[in-house]
Amino acid sequence: MHYDPIKRTLGSVFNRSPFLRKVFYHLLDLLLLRAWHIHKEIRTWMQTDSAGNFILDAGAGYGQYSYYLSGINTSCRILAVDVKQEQVEDCNAFYKSIGRNNVQFELADLCKFKKENTFDLALSVDVMEHIVEDVLVFQNIYASLKPGGMLLISTPSDQGGSDVQGDGETSFIEEHVRDGYNIQDIENKLKSAGFSKVEAKYSYGIPGKISWRLSMKYPILMLGVSKLFFIVLPFYYLITYPFAFVLNYFDVGMSHETGTGLIVKAWK
Repeated sequence: MHYDPIKRTLGSVFNRSPFLRKVFYHLLDLLLLRAWHIHKEIRTWMQTDSAGNFILDAGAGYGQYSYYLSGINTSCRILAVDVKQEQVEDCNAFYKSIGRNNVQFELADLCKFKKENTFDLALSVDVMEHIVEDVLVFQNIYASLKPGGMLLISTPSDQGGSDVQGDGETSFIEEHVRDGYNIQDIENKLKSAGFSKVEAKYSYGIPGKISWRLSMKYPILMLGVSKLFFIVLPFYYLITYPFAFVLNYFDVGMSHETGTGLIVKAWK
């Protein structure tokens, strides 16, 4: 199933005013379990001695993580890059309209993007599963980080991260170029790119997998059938979100022996 057309439809609905755009960001923060995990890791990083003020949002998409970062630390500077021209232009216009001048969006291909010894933190959320030349991207980000800088990644694992349960099945998210990373595989790739220390853990354990189906998969499937389901969605979430909230809380707080997602941290 193609996810991008549904994302574009949602974006067009919430992009009609800065207020609706902010509402959209807050809804994503509430619904997306990956956002819960990423926010937790960002808050932890900001409390470390090595935390700095120059951040790379590598593959920024709608810009929701740059919005979060620039909101909790107004002194940080964020360069957000994406390969899609329309998203870069749209995000720059939005951030200018709300007066967040410490965030700049640029058009860039991560396979070519490199700014030597520049960033304290690089963020890559649901990006690497879309890029074939992943080691090249890791090398470019490594070069772009300052010594001691950290790369934070959220990506599907090979334990069903693209909702593939058996041989011959197609990915639920058909834009993915791989069905997920093995922990050892991504650790080896990051170390081969130069990173001195890598930590990886599973996300989307049992609670997270249930939450994802409730809060994301089933609504997306409904919208894929008909856009009329937009009318039903508020009532659907009114019933299901309390359960998803509790499941997300447990997923973020627990250690998982396996899971369909990975949270990876790598230091230069």
